Amino acid sequence: MTATKKSTIAVVDNNPSVLESLQNLLESAGYGVLLFSSAPAFLDAPWLSAVDCLISDIGMPLVDGFELRRLANRARPNLPVFLITGRHEISKEQRSSEEVHQRFFQKPFDGGELLMAVSNALEGRH
Repeated sequence: MTATKKSTIAVVDNNPSVLESLQNLLESAGYGVLLFSSAPAFLDAPWLSAVDCLISDIGMPLVDGFELRRLANRARPNLPVFLITGRHEISKEQRSSEEVHQRFFQKPFDGGELLMAVSNALEGRH
């Protein structure tokens, strides 16, 4: 049996309780988790090349989740990115037009669905 690398998920959200909740969820599924309270904190750190997946809130000051996704995908085109939001004005058309690895989850979201989406995205990369 060969050892497999534990996937590392970066989570970017300016809400500490969301960060803590996602950390608990992802760690319970066996992922390594890196937490960032803002997009600039993530982008200024040398972590972009070390993560296997990115989960980001959309509504953050300075750099929102859409811009973070754009910047991350410019540097890492195949990086799976999941956007979470509490905003209800994100239309179904916007969500359905997104690529497979760039999914929207509206708060409150089902943790099991997020874990399944992350797992599927990571399996698709290997």
